[in-house]
Amino acid sequence: MTTADEADVTAGRRHHTEPMSREAWVLFVAMAVIWGTPYLFIKVVVGELPPVALVLGRTALALVVLLPVSLARGALRPAIRDWRPALVFGVLEMGIPWLLLSHAEQRISSGLAGLLLASVPIIGAAVTAVLGDHHNIAPVRLAGMGVGVLGVVALVGVDTLGGDVDWLSVAELLVVATCYAVAPIVIDRQGSSAPAAGTITLAILFVAVAYLPFGLPPTIEAWPLQADTVGSLLALGLVCTALAFLLFFRLIATAGPVRAVVITFVNPVVAVALGLLLLDETLTTGMLVGCPLVLLGSWLATRPARAGAG
Repeated sequence: MTTADEADVTAGRRHHTEPMSREAWVLFVAMAVIWGTPYLFIKVVVGELPPVALVLGRTALALVVLLPVSLARGALRPAIRDWRPALVFGVLEMGIPWLLLSHAEQRISSGLAGLLLASVPIIGAAVTAVLGDHHNIAPVRLAGMGVGVLGVVALVGVDTLGGDVDWLSVAELLVVATCYAVAPIVIDRQGSSAPAAGTITLAILFVAVAYLPFGLPPTIEAWPLQADTVGSLLALGLVCTALAFLLFFRLIATAGPVRAVVITFVNPVVAVALGLLLLDETLTTGMLVGCPLVLLGSWLATRPARAGAG
C-alpha cells in the first residue's frame, strides 16, 4: 500500500465518525447520479451495437483517462508486478457482468435492471456470512437478507402474472449482482499491496484486450453510429467508468468506506427515474412493491455491527 493509499484509509476511518463535509456530500450526490445512469446509456447503446462491442468501447474509452493517471501516480507498475488480483477483479467486476448486463438490457427495461442490481449488498452480506464473518449473522442483517430476497421476488414475481418478465434476463442480472458482490470480497481476501488506481486500470486493460477480437469487427461494420449511441458510449467509458472510479476513491477518503457504499441505495432510484423520463419505460406494479423491500433489505443487511456485538 502506498503512502497516499494509507492516508486515504486513515482519512476514511476518521471521517466515518465525523459529520460529512461539503466535499463528501458533493461527491456522494455525484456518485449516486453517475452510477445510476449506466443502465440508461447501456439501453441506448445496445439498440445499435452488440454487447461485446459495448464492453470493448467502454473499457477502451476508460483507459484513455485512467492509464495516464495511473502512470503519473506510479500506480501501474506495482499493479503489474502483482497482476493476479487485477485479473480476477477484471473478470468478476467487468468482463462477465458488463456483457451479461448489456445482453439483458436488450430485452428488459433499464429501470428493472437497476432495481435488480440493488440486491448487490444483500448478496455481499450473505457471501461474507458464509465465509465466516460473524457480524453478518446478526439478527438484523439476517432479517435484511430475507427482506431483500422478498423484494427481488416481488420485483419479478408480481409482473410475471401479466407475462411481462424475461426470465433469462433476470437470471443474467442475478449473476451480474453476484459478480459485483463477490469481486471486492475476493480482492480484499487476496490482500494486494498495489495501489487501487493501478489495479483498476490494469483490470480494465485486461478486459479491453480480451474483448478486442470480438468487439472490434461489429463496431466497424455498424459505423457510422447514431449520435445518441456515440454519446451514450462516451458517457459509459469516460464518465460512468473512468471518472466514477476516480471520484469513488476520493469519496472513500473523505466519507469512509461504510458511508460510500450507501450510494448503492440511491442508484436504483436514479435508474428508474431516468428510464421513465427519457426512455418512456413503464413503472410496473412489481417495481412499486419490490423496490422499497430491496432497498430496505440492503440497508439492514449492511448496517455496521455495534461494538462488542457478536
